[in-house]
Amino acid sequence: MTAKRPSSPAQWLLIAGGILLAFILLILPLALIFTIAFSEGLQALWQNLSADFMIHAIGLTLFAAVVSVPINLVFGIMLAWCVTHYDFFGRRLLVALVDIPYATSPVVAGFCYLILYGMEGILGQWLSDRDIQLMFSWPGILMVTVFVTSPYIARILIPLIQAQGTDEEVAALSLGATGWQIFRRVTLPNIKWGLLYGTVITNARAVGEFGAVAVVSGTIMNQTLTLPLLVDQLNNNNKAAAAFTAASLLACMALLTLCLKTFMEWRRAHLERRLPQERPAGA
Repeated sequence: MTAKRPSSPAQWLLIAGGILLAFILLILPLALIFTIAFSEGLQALWQNLSADFMIHAIGLTLFAAVVSVPINLVFGIMLAWCVTHYDFFGRRLLVALVDIPYATSPVVAGFCYLILYGMEGILGQWLSDRDIQLMFSWPGILMVTVFVTSPYIARILIPLIQAQGTDEEVAALSLGATGWQIFRRVTLPNIKWGLLYGTVITNARAVGEFGAVAVVSGTIMNQTLTLPLLVDQLNNNNKAAAAFTAASLLACMALLTLCLKTFMEWRRAHLERRLPQERPAGA
């Protein structure tokens, strides 16, 4: 469908309303975050950024994202490959189970992990007897982060692989290529932009997760506070400038994610426009 220029006052009014709502709901809050973060001057901003609690929260947030994204990358590729290349009993159930993190509230998911692995749970007692603590520490934060971000890559890759079909892979197999060679030289190049897009979205979700992490972390200063939790705690302690400094860091991460997402969408559309031109006539 090709976009057309507005030709009537009603259409221009609709566009103006959309722009106004975007400004009120999106741009204005973002501008407010940076305004309050810089309100006490650069020296106060630097003091907030260099505080021990801020550095620890940044490190824990990045750690959860850096570890959870590769785990979901492997999980998403394996799951998408299995359900698009093999027909087996329980296949549809497996695809449906992928949507559980979508349908489940993050707070509920956090409580489930807390009940299962907490001190009062059966597994929690067994782990405690062996001096292993998952809840109220970084392993619990990592576990729930992986849970809430697990569907994104798989859900992007499954329809993409299905739309591309298996003709190229079958041709490569008939020429004697191994399964790994087919994946590396045929499948992976075809899904690389979808894979990168899913990785960016997964990272954004991991960085900004609040509900599930709040339940299993215990919100212990300098131990289990990620940046979203730190924003909430600083705000509750009436430290507005420090809270908005942490919020500005999250906003910068979100803007970086948006830039990467926009670039990948532009790059993919650009390549799709070039392919028909480069394909030989009659091919």
